[in-house]
Amino acid sequence: MKPYIFLLPMSWYIYLHLINLLTLTLMCFSPNRTLTMALGNQTDHLALLQFKQLISSDPNGILDSWNSSTHFCNWHGIICSPKHQRVTKLKLQGYKLHGSISPFLGNLSHMRFLNLGDNNFNGNIPQELGRLSRLRYLLLLNNSLSGEFPINLTKCSELKRMMLVGNKLIGKIPSQIGYLQKLQHFRMDKNNLSGKIPPSIKNLASLTIFMTSFNNLEGNIPQEICSLTQLKIIAVHANKLSGIFPSCLYNISSLNVISIASNEFSGSLPPNMFHTLPNLQYFSIGGNNFSGHIPTSIANASTLTTLLDIDTNHFVGQVPNLGKLQSLRFLHLAYNNLGDNSKEDLEFLNSLTNCSKLRLLDLTTNNFEGSLQNSIGNLSTSLNRLSFGDNQIYGQIPTELGNLTSLSLLSMEYNNFEGTIPTTFGKFQKIQALILYGNNLSGVIPSIIGNLSQLYALGLDGNMFEGNIPPNIGNCQKLQYLTLSQNNLKGDIPLEIFNISSLTNSLNLSHNSLSGSLPKEVGMLKNIEMIDVSENNLSGDIPGTIGECTSLEYLYMEGNSIRGTIPSSLTSLKGLQRLDLSRNQLSGPIPKFLQNISFLEYFNVSFNMLEGEVPTDGVFGNATQVAIIGNNKLCGGISQLHLPPCLSKGRKHAKHRKFRLIAVIVSVVSFLLILSFIITMYWMRKINLKRNVDSPTIDQLAKVSYQDLHRGTDGFAARNLIGSGSFGSVYRANLVSEDNVVAVKVLNLQKKGAHKSFFVECNALKNIRHRNLVKILTCCSSTDYKGQEFKALVFDYMKNGSLEQWLHPEILNAETPTSLDLSLRLNIIIDVASALHYLHEECEQLVIHCDLKPSNVLLDEDMVAHVSDFGISRLVSSICGNSSTIGIKGSVGYAPPEYGMGSEVSTCGDMYSFGILMLEMLTGRRPTDEVFKDGQNLHNFVAISFPDNLENIFYPHIVSRDAEVTEDGSIENSECLISLFRIGLICSMESPKERMNIVDVTRDLSMIKKTYLTGFRTHN
Repeated sequence: MKPYIFLLPMSWYIYLHLINLLTLTLMCFSPNRTLTMALGNQTDHLALLQFKQLISSDPNGILDSWNSSTHFCNWHGIICSPKHQRVTKLKLQGYKLHGSISPFLGNLSHMRFLNLGDNNFNGNIPQELGRLSRLRYLLLLNNSLSGEFPINLTKCSELKRMMLVGNKLIGKIPSQIGYLQKLQHFRMDKNNLSGKIPPSIKNLASLTIFMTSFNNLEGNIPQEICSLTQLKIIAVHANKLSGIFPSCLYNISSLNVISIASNEFSGSLPPNMFHTLPNLQYFSIGGNNFSGHIPTSIANASTLTTLLDIDTNHFVGQVPNLGKLQSLRFLHLAYNNLGDNSKEDLEFLNSLTNCSKLRLLDLTTNNFEGSLQNSIGNLSTSLNRLSFGDNQIYGQIPTELGNLTSLSLLSMEYNNFEGTIPTTFGKFQKIQALILYGNNLSGVIPSIIGNLSQLYALGLDGNMFEGNIPPNIGNCQKLQYLTLSQNNLKGDIPLEIFNISSLTNSLNLSHNSLSGSLPKEVGMLKNIEMIDVSENNLSGDIPGTIGECTSLEYLYMEGNSIRGTIPSSLTSLKGLQRLDLSRNQLSGPIPKFLQNISFLEYFNVSFNMLEGEVPTDGVFGNATQVAIIGNNKLCGGISQLHLPPCLSKGRKHAKHRKFRLIAVIVSVVSFLLILSFIITMYWMRKINLKRNVDSPTIDQLAKVSYQDLHRGTDGFAARNLIGSGSFGSVYRANLVSEDNVVAVKVLNLQKKGAHKSFFVECNALKNIRHRNLVKILTCCSSTDYKGQEFKALVFDYMKNGSLEQWLHPEILNAETPTSLDLSLRLNIIIDVASALHYLHEECEQLVIHCDLKPSNVLLDEDMVAHVSDFGISRLVSSICGNSSTIGIKGSVGYAPPEYGMGSEVSTCGDMYSFGILMLEMLTGRRPTDEVFKDGQNLHNFVAISFPDNLENIFYPHIVSRDAEVTEDGSIENSECLISLFRIGLICSMESPKERMNIVDVTRDLSMIKKTYLTGFRTHN
């Protein structure tokens, strides 16, 4: 047994020795393998941690798993190779990450796939990424990356897809791009690139997609591009490219998409080009300088399924038969010289009846002549937009056109159509724009128009319609444009028209034979921009309610028989730009208040019976913009008007010098008496000054009793409580003295500052009046039934509550009938801006609100906004940068940063609050949301995604109606959103000096509203 015991440990020793020897032998053949693997893992681990360190915001918590508790290969978005445990894929697209891209990603030497798309990365693309020699996919699309194209990326010789679309890259496409010989997809669209497309592109033999649209590229497309025989998509639209488009590209049979619209290409198209493009589905060359005929070979281009766009060029001749393009959806032929002014011009329309998927047909502004055949009703039932405008088409409108029940736009303006509007148009239940102006249509306007409930614009002007305006047009409650001018319409203007609350752009009834007076109901069009009732037979006075149309910019009433005086209510039209009252029977003076309307740039009252002195300021200071001829009793004015001087008072009393001497003596005696009285009062006031310094007056403001308020609120019952604020509660009340429902703000006098707030708000509101400011009706300063001091303010009741309830109903548990679409949000923003414009620019004494926020913006029954709560406002005489009262004013999140550092209040502070309010309305996020921490705020949240990634920041409920996201991910009406976000960002800049003033804001908002969401061409 002993020898056996001895041999066991000896055998174990020899076994271990052999294992060590074998290990040393293997290390001789691969001495660094284990060490390399260990170091590689550590390098990847550190690189990922460095990447995470530069992420400033991770709203979805995606990187929470990136911690030491798990191996980095198990982190979210990381894929490693099973064998070496090295990072091969980094996929973090669409998580709204903010920050910059770490150069340490260049150390992930095994990485083949990098996708950081649809985030908010900014800064440059690191040159270090050029070290990723195995990288095949680089996807950085839809971020905010800037700087020039990193030349080192051309060292990534294995790259197959490079997608940098939707960033802010500048500079040129480098010639070294030709080194990427395995590249298949190259997308640099939607950046700010300039320069030319390099000829070295010919080396990209594997390229199938080349997209550089929406940049500033210029020069010719190099002929070398024709070496790319596998190319499927070439999209270079919206650049500054010019010259002849390379005809050799028409020989690349693999092409599916040719998109070169909105450049400066010229030349003609080869007649047989579509024979050599058997796979072409999308052909867009609109907005260039192409000329000649449409290639006849297009008749066999049956693969064209998506788009045929040749509009805005110089094509001539007949349109070929397109019947084989059976799957074509969009056909744009507008703005050319197509047609030969012959009756055969429209025969190609018969062939389009085979195109069963056609959704858009635009023939606007060509030379098409002939009449529409009944077969027009056999076009696709999917047809959504049909435009014939500005041609020479004649004859009657076929009744069969009513079969196209999916139409949302029918545009037939400026042709020679005759006859009546077919009653079959009543089938257009989806129609939004019906544009028929500039034809020879006759008969009455059919009552079926009132059944088109989705109608947005109705243009029937420039025809020969007769009879009365059908009252049931008032049923079209979405109308914004109504133009019936230059017809033979007669009778009174239907009152139902003034009940169309959506009528905000224009009401044009000019050049007809309408009679009666302009109804007082015109004041119901509170948000309309233009009213034109000129050249009719209207009589009566100008209704005073016209002053309630507070958005009115253009008012034309010339060529009627209107009498009376120019109403003083016009002083409410602060945005009025053009006013024409000429050729009427107006009398009395020209009101002096008109010279105070700062936007008024044209004024015409020629050939009336006006008298008295002509003002000299404002528009009256420019003789070229004022027309007053034909009023023989006018006098004064500026010298360029060549009016006689007004008779002075001194000349009138020249014969009464004796009485003047007596008057002088009496005046001197009176002056001495008054002077002694003033001196006495001065000393009395000086004695009592300290006693009264903290008790501001609220004179000239009517008061109501505590009993009335107690009765009107049912004893301040909880069921009548509609809100609470810093210094008290607001109740709904019925007051007999006011004869309507009012809002009563009861001050909590136990709260420090409540007394001062009461007096400040009374004194701020008693002398200011504006349609977008809450109106103070009366106040109460008394004692309650317990003998305790009681103070309250009484305002107009706002039926639709506060803006805060509409923006955040889910937080406030508020009930709102519908969400605010973009149109309503824009109108509310304009209302608030108008209120600030009045406070900052138009009051006799500058008013600074100091606490602008959604809860202080109230909405009446027409959704017109009114700014309220002047409890901490300031009446000052300062401009931006000058001071009023030291201390923090306003609410957290809305008060500007300088107030928190002891700066004094200014108009710039109000502009900051306005900017934050705008951003909150557009994003749906409060400035005090929990996500805004660690230095992040609402302004920075928007700035990071502006302007290229609006979909990351705008309030999703806006999308539901006005700003739909299209198939390619872009946002319709993005230009409107960009303009609004820009104003909000500039107003909320940290530095007061960098913020916009209210004058510039109101001007820009007016321009935005004019161009916002038309969606089609209109006639004004």
